[in-house]
Amino acid sequence: MKNILILASGSIAKHFIEWVSKKRVAENQYYVTCYKTGTTPPKMGNNITLIDADPTSFSKLKGIMSATKFSNIFIVMEDLEDVRYVLKNIVLIKQNMRIVLVNQWEDKEIGKDYENITVIHSSGLIAAHLYDQLPNVPLVAQNVGLGRGEIMEVHIPFGSSYAYRHIGSIRQNKWKIAAVYRDEKQILPISSTMMRPNDTLLILGKPIVLDGVYRTINRRVGLFPEPFGKNIYLILDLRHDQKDALLYLKESIYMMEKLEDKLLFVRILYPNDFALMDALKTFESKQVNIVISYKNEALKEVIEHDIFEHNIGLVINSIDTFEAEDLKEILYDLKKLVYLFGDEHLYDIHKCVVLMSEKEKMESISSTAFDISDMLGLQLLLCDFDPEGDFESKKMIIEHYETLTHIFNIEMNIEQKIANPIRELSKMKLILQVAPFERHLNSESYKKIISTKIQDFLLTTTKHPKLLVPFGLSELQTKD
Repeated sequence: MKNILILASGSIAKHFIEWVSKKRVAENQYYVTCYKTGTTPPKMGNNITLIDADPTSFSKLKGIMSATKFSNIFIVMEDLEDVRYVLKNIVLIKQNMRIVLVNQWEDKEIGKDYENITVIHSSGLIAAHLYDQLPNVPLVAQNVGLGRGEIMEVHIPFGSSYAYRHIGSIRQNKWKIAAVYRDEKQILPISSTMMRPNDTLLILGKPIVLDGVYRTINRRVGLFPEPFGKNIYLILDLRHDQKDALLYLKESIYMMEKLEDKLLFVRILYPNDFALMDALKTFESKQVNIVISYKNEALKEVIEHDIFEHNIGLVINSIDTFEAEDLKEILYDLKKLVYLFGDEHLYDIHKCVVLMSEKEKMESISSTAFDISDMLGLQLLLCDFDPEGDFESKKMIIEHYETLTHIFNIEMNIEQKIANPIRELSKMKLILQVAPFERHLNSESYKKIISTKIQDFLLTTTKHPKLLVPFGLSELQTKD
């Protein structure tokens, strides 16, 4: 549930509140200040709470913002001087608050000096709609290509599962992101281009595929493991997993039940115990489908078929299975989330931990870290353990994550310490570690002696379960 504050006065505000009341979004709750008569329509939905207060008063506005945690503030006010006071008050109360401001006065300076603000020019919108009504003026995409809907513009809203994701981490099957529009500029995307809220994507593909992409982009958070896919896939290689196979299946079912409207598909490789097969089969249901590979099939073809056939977003397996028969490389190329079992079980976990590394990777995995924390009810902890105490270089990462706390409406704790990150991580208990899915994750134990990099220890320790998140690589980066 997102709480949105609307500071309203005038006719535009009145019509906006009418739209909000009619076009109900179940996930939104609106709070409207109406300190001038004639602002509110005669009828309003139960998703709107009226507040009789003047937002130009610092004490009144502070009281409103302290009583409720808002993800966004919309300023739709007719008096320019009132808006100036309101903007100053908001920044004094909460500096990083997301603001949408309607500019009704042709004032080019209003909102210019504020961060996290989107300014909508009312006169420009009216002119654009009038232009579209002129004869002999083609509408974008209608008279281009086949004209059957194979070219589409999609706006990325705040809270979208695509926001703050690199384009390289999105598998584009039968569709393509051709361009990104941001701040009235066109960006021809590469794999490292990050999509941000308020970006507009120009996408190409089959119309039926684009319809699905549009719905996915406009879905809000809480749909993990999207946008990597919808369902869950457990791989049990009984050469390695025979002892813990039942436990792994139960933990996977627990994951499925904690998420919303997901299915679990189980692929059993190298079966060698018929009693165990029978025990595993007893867990089949409408939500759990178990398939056994009795033949010596090519692993790559089997895995790829299952993932595409069942719209898999999250792959679950043990570290031993993950490292067997190039499975690690297969899943990396498919850009899927990977959950690795640990000695600590998922249903005992209390915290979701992200250890800081390079800025690009931290931004790529951030939305997934917030999403899984929310879905599993885990406390999110962002850790900066630096042996040199170089905390200043991580300021942008922290600001990025703090921004997401407002978008996702999730609390986050930050821990900074001059310490060896590996040792600090080993001391932690009952955590889920979220980390970037590197192309080459080292499993050789000798790496422990010569490295302090987190990625060199991900596969050498089994204490904590881990969630590996694909990320987009810059074209300037070389492959390991």
